[in-house]
Amino acid sequence: MSEQRIVKTALLSYGMSGKIFHAPFLDLHPGFEITGSWERSKKLIQQDYPNVKSYPSLESILEDEEVELVIVNTPIDSHFEYTKKVLLAGKHAVVEKAFTVTAAEAKELKALADAKGLKLSVFQNRRWDSDFKTVKKVVKEGLLGELVEVTFSYEQHSPELNAKAHLETPSPGSGLLRDRGSHITDQALYLFGIPDAVYADLRIVRPGSQVNDYFELLLFYDKLRVRLKGGFVAREAVPAYVLQGLKGSFLKSRGDLQEDKLVAGEKPNSDDWCTEPEEKQGVLHTEVDGRIVREKVPTEKGNYLDYFEGVYQSIAHNKTEPVTAADGVNTMKVLEAAILSNDEKRVVQL
Repeated sequence: MSEQRIVKTALLSYGMSGKIFHAPFLDLHPGFEITGSWERSKKLIQQDYPNVKSYPSLESILEDEEVELVIVNTPIDSHFEYTKKVLLAGKHAVVEKAFTVTAAEAKELKALADAKGLKLSVFQNRRWDSDFKTVKKVVKEGLLGELVEVTFSYEQHSPELNAKAHLETPSPGSGLLRDRGSHITDQALYLFGIPDAVYADLRIVRPGSQVNDYFELLLFYDKLRVRLKGGFVAREAVPAYVLQGLKGSFLKSRGDLQEDKLVAGEKPNSDDWCTEPEEKQGVLHTEVDGRIVREKVPTEKGNYLDYFEGVYQSIAHNKTEPVTAADGVNTMKVLEAAILSNDEKRVVQL
């Protein structure tokens, strides 16, 4: 029996993203080995993983011949520059959302990865949230009949400004649309494909805010309309997923526990890693075999480790990436169209 291939992996940051969303899963997966992280000031990664390096620069990572995969988990404005350098150095890349600032940048990175035969994936981990996996199951099983109207929302009550200055400072990569909006846009495109057109309303609603902190997108399909919403002023939560079809409806709250568990320091190695409480189960009200049913739907289990398994298989066995660069390009096309739609107050064709 041959030994398992080990993909040595470096992070470009060890803040919340690296510490919470990447390192625990890379450490748990037997096919990855963390070599270290680029750390500009605080040297923190060795406190959690004593045998790894604290790289002094991006160049030191790119020059490390052991490193095969680089996680580009820096602010959005830097994604294009850093990922291009990673690919030019002959290394595979996983890029945090939003993929890039523009669709043109996303296309260039995809073309470069293709030309060099490298794997390039966007870290859209929310496809592996328990709530979305349940929505996907309901859609794939056709339980609602032909879908007519769908709403995905990512809202909370948090009107105060974020303590992380780069999230509140106007720049080409800032704003809620590219942050949380990229997640639910990716989810919508994953289930329904590229829309024919986009209409968007982007606003600044929090006192003192200088970046868009509210968005509503309407995606036009042939017979379907998909509404995507995000904001910080929802004190009373509404269902995060509302699906209306000719046969019935499905309503599901946002209930995935993975981020809360990771922030609390739990490790993703238990059998019930992300089992939602029963009270978070979605409600299905539809027609099945001529009979009207209204019942709770057991929630699927979420696990971001499945994303990293997909990345491993893509590198070790040349499988398709779990979220492809083409997926990232399409998401950027929609976000770019949304910004144009808001600026010109019109429907933008894709």
